[in-house]
Amino acid sequence: MSASAFLPRVLGAAAVLLGAVALLFILTLFIPGNSAQILLGPRATPELVAAYTHDMGLDQPVWTRFVTYLGHLARFDLGTDVVSGRPVLTMVLEVLPATLALAMSAMGLALLVGIPLGCYAATHAGSRGDQALAVLSVSFIAVPNFVVAIMLLIVFSRWLGWLPVLGGASSSLVLPAVSLALGWIGYIARLLRGSLLEILGADHIRTLRAYGVPGRRIVGRYALKLASIPVAAVIGLGIGRLLGGAIFTEIVFARPGLGTLVFDAIGTRDYPVIQGAVLVVVALFTVANLAVDMFLTWLDPRMADA
Repeated sequence: MSASAFLPRVLGAAAVLLGAVALLFILTLFIPGNSAQILLGPRATPELVAAYTHDMGLDQPVWTRFVTYLGHLARFDLGTDVVSGRPVLTMVLEVLPATLALAMSAMGLALLVGIPLGCYAATHAGSRGDQALAVLSVSFIAVPNFVVAIMLLIVFSRWLGWLPVLGGASSSLVLPAVSLALGWIGYIARLLRGSLLEILGADHIRTLRAYGVPGRRIVGRYALKLASIPVAAVIGLGIGRLLGGAIFTEIVFARPGLGTLVFDAIGTRDYPVIQGAVLVVVALFTVANLAVDMFLTWLDPRMADA
């Protein structure tokens, strides 16, 4: 990708990130409840509440607080946890690997299973296997993640006792990853099937068949790369959705991660932790979309001018 095509994408990603920062800051203003009253307890005197509010800068005008917040972000300072007094960035970085491991495991599983299923469905279009995969794919997409998570907990942990119910051990990663991946397995399989069918019907593919090129070679060497472009396009969005889904899944499975961190911070109205954790997720989502955009340009250079 040339610099002239790369720069607008980077500037666009930066604008999206800045907009997300502003929106996140505004939303925290509408969270009901008084953080000072919650943290200090119901017996806190008005003087103590006023002193805490002043120390935290909550009595300053909104624009002043926002400019101050941007200045801290420019120095990679996400603030300080009002409960423990620890830097928010340190707290986020401690739990971020667990959330990333869950999201990446789910996406890896979705690609590992969804791509072969999509290839099979495209090369056996109209068969009973294709019809069965269609039903399963739609079912996987339709069922919410939290419903799948609860069902997996009941079957594999409660009834069968094969896997741990809760916690952050490596073995307890299986059920959360599967619950997140199921919907994307069906989505990737259906998307790849439709894209492959369109490409396999193209004139140059028919020419390869006329020259006696084996079908598996046609799919693996020629058709799959082009058919993967729509799949790669949704991976950027998929990573963002998986990160969001991972947060809720961590709460269901009691896994340590950003989900637990944000959930606890909402209960105590710990605004710096809420803002810092969500901002890191937004930044990862933005970077992932930028990386996928560059990857798509590598797959199809014609998209560089799009």
